[in-house]
Amino acid sequence: MPIHEKTLIRPENLVSHDELVIDGVDVSGHWSTFIKPRTITDYNEEMQAEIAALPGGENIHRCWQCGSCTNSCTMNAVNPEFNPRYWIYLIRQGLEEELLRDKDIIWQCVSCNKCTYACPRDVVPEAVMKATAHWLELKGHTGESLSSVFDRGFTDNVVHSGKIEEGHVLRIFFWRTGQPLAPPWLRDLILGLVKKLPVFYLYNLLKTAVLRPKTRGWGKTGAAIEDYVRERHAEQAAALGLSGKGGH
Repeated sequence: MPIHEKTLIRPENLVSHDELVIDGVDVSGHWSTFIKPRTITDYNEEMQAEIAALPGGENIHRCWQCGSCTNSCTMNAVNPEFNPRYWIYLIRQGLEEELLRDKDIIWQCVSCNKCTYACPRDVVPEAVMKATAHWLELKGHTGESLSSVFDRGFTDNVVHSGKIEEGHVLRIFFWRTGQPLAPPWLRDLILGLVKKLPVFYLYNLLKTAVLRPKTRGWGKTGAAIEDYVRERHAEQAAALGLSGKGGH
C-alpha cells in the first residue's frame, strides 16, 4: 500500500523500481517502494550536556515534546523543515548525525520569541536554537553565522569603549562579512538623517564615529569584562571537549 507519511522518511532511505516482478506479480513503479532498514549506532550521549553548557541551552532538559514551539514558529510557517521541537528531540536522544542534516537551516531562527511565549515548560526554545547554532560552529560543523559575526562585533565595541556605537558596529559587520561598507539602504538612511536632524546632533554623531571616545574610567571595567568573557569561553570549550579553543 502507499506510504502516506512519505515526507517523514529521508529520501535516501526510499527505494523504488521502475520495473519489478515478484512471484509473477508486477509491482513496478509506486507499488515497489521500499524503506531501507536502518540501525543507528553513533549516539552522542554528551550532546545535550554540551548544548546545555552554552548560553541559552540551560533549560533544554525541561522539554516534554508538546510541539508548541514549532506550531508557533515564524520560520516553520515559511519552511516546514525548520522544526525546533524535532531538533530538541534529536539533541536529547544524542542523534548527532540526524541533527547535522539540518545544520544549514538551524541558524535561521529570527528571534521572534513566539516559541518562548508558547512554551509551557520555560525551555526558552529561541535560546536553545541559538545555543545549538553556536554548538555547530564550535564543533566545526558550520562556519561562523552572520548573527555570530554581528554579536562578536557588538561585544567587541562595548568591551572596548563602554558605549554602543551603531555606526561602528555596522561598519565592522559589513567589513567582516565582505559586504559593501555603504549599501544603498544605509546611504538613504544617512541622507534622511542629515536632512532632518539638528546640526549639533549630527556633529556629535560624526565626532563619536571618528574619535570613538570611551566611557570615563572604563579601562578597568572593560578589562574585567574581557577576563570574564575569556573565562566563560574557556569553560564552554572544556564542556565541549575543545580545550585550547576558548577564545572563539
